[in-house]
Amino acid sequence: MSEPSHEISERDPRNRPAEIMDDLERGERNVATREGHRIGAPIPTRHEHRTVSRADFAAVSRGMPRLDDRDYPRDMDGHVDDDPFAEFVR
Repeated sequence: MSEPSHEISERDPRNRPAEIMDDLERGERNVATREGHRIGAPIPTRHEHRTVSRADFAAVSRGMPRLDDRDYPRDMDGHVDDDPFAEFVR
């Protein structure tokens, strides 16, 4: 793990929230301190590529089994319990 860029004191989120959020957006790691002691770190999220090209989707889908929408209700009944109170009944 990389070394933190800045220390964030207890007052910093109130006094400079935009700067802290900008650091997170840039992927910088900061460490939160209380009375000079390190207590934690806000962790930036990764920006993941979430779209898939049509060609990639088609290539992955070729190995999938054919689905019949007429079987869907029966298949779901085997996996889903429709009774929300079943866990409370003994």
